[in-house]
Amino acid sequence: MTSQFSKKSEAWSARFSEPVSDLVKRYTASVFFDKRMAAFDIQGSLAHAEMLAAQNIINAQDHADIQRGMTQIQSEIEAGKFEWLLDLEDVHLNIEKRLTELVGDAGKRLHTGRSRNDQVATDIRLYVRSSIDIIVGLLGDFRSALLDLAEQHSDTIMPGFTHMQVAQPITFGHHVLAYVEMFSRDAERMLDCRKRVNRLPLGAAALAGTTFPIDRERVARNLGFDDVCHNSLDAVSDRDFAIEFCAAGALIMTHISRMSEELVIWMSPRVGFIDIADRFCTGSSIMPQKKNPDVPELARGKTGRVNGHLIALLTLMKGQPLAYNKDNQEDKEPLFDTVDTLTDTLRIFADMAGGITVKPEAMRAAALQGYATATDLADYLVKKGLPFRDAHEAVALAVRTCVDKGCDLSDMSLADLQKFSPLVGADVFEVLTLEGSVAARNHIGGTAPQQVRLAIARARQQLAT
Repeated sequence: MTSQFSKKSEAWSARFSEPVSDLVKRYTASVFFDKRMAAFDIQGSLAHAEMLAAQNIINAQDHADIQRGMTQIQSEIEAGKFEWLLDLEDVHLNIEKRLTELVGDAGKRLHTGRSRNDQVATDIRLYVRSSIDIIVGLLGDFRSALLDLAEQHSDTIMPGFTHMQVAQPITFGHHVLAYVEMFSRDAERMLDCRKRVNRLPLGAAALAGTTFPIDRERVARNLGFDDVCHNSLDAVSDRDFAIEFCAAGALIMTHISRMSEELVIWMSPRVGFIDIADRFCTGSSIMPQKKNPDVPELARGKTGRVNGHLIALLTLMKGQPLAYNKDNQEDKEPLFDTVDTLTDTLRIFADMAGGITVKPEAMRAAALQGYATATDLADYLVKKGLPFRDAHEAVALAVRTCVDKGCDLSDMSLADLQKFSPLVGADVFEVLTLEGSVAARNHIGGTAPQQVRLAIARARQQLAT
């Protein structure tokens, strides 16, 4: 029975007296989700084989056969002709089995000096590194689209809010630039995470290293890694780099979610600041007038999904002893879904930013509703010599009077305003206009249209470097 079992042949089956049950095979297999790492598995295997040949651990013919076989396997996978077998558990054993079918013993020699433990750790790092590069590029595209939107509306006045109450006038371009800053930091975090991802585990073998005279630095250079992992136990057992990636991804989605919330509010007819192009919205099955902002709503929901993946990976890792444990098979699906969610969301949001129609009249009307220039009046009085706390009190009384009369500060006569402070002069009305308010904040980081345009130029230069 043992020999018959060996012929069926998992890579480790000779140790066991009976085959794994079908239920356990399904429960423990990962091939149907980790096969997305096939290209990285092949890439890592080719670099490993090149090193084995250079170190005279395998001969030149074996190396050539491995290269030839891997080329065919890559072609079969790309053509959708590769047969993925549940019995072979994962992407690594499926590829190795097919390689052995194609090139014989050379395929069996490929695994010399490595384990699936350091092999999978290498594949995941290659996958995450590639994903980071894609995501950073998509963040750049999204920021570029936001900069275009900000530039179109560097002079468009809207109310700035705190506590969802009208606070001070700002420009819409300035508001959009706040998100550009957030997504710029997100790109920085991803690139910083990449530094810790880009270290080679291969050569750690199962947990203790290998007795073969391998050259890990050579493999690292061939695969574009900055360094090798310097402890074999750590190399195969930790997934902190994946957790860090998901944390950075969760922050991206948090910023997406905040923006989504505003888009949903702004598109409501009760607010009416913007419209979103039809291709990003859906209707109602019963209410024919409805136009629902489904994309930002769904992105807001998907943020919880990515946050959940981060918590899942933290929980997965928290109780594991050194070194590798089967628990780590559960790192891939949360990681893969985080990548898919980020890439899909960033692509659609970059497109959607170009499909936002701004309604300046509605924004301006809203800015006039909440005494948004009250702070400007207080600043005016301070510049006339009144202590700020006294100025604050005088303007608060003026606002209360306006509330009672149902008018704006700019609607009051000079004589009425002077009742609150004799320092008020005829020039006061210059600071009570929305345009005067935003123009007065003409410093780095301010909302003045001139500063908005300068900030856009700086951001474009940053994207170009």
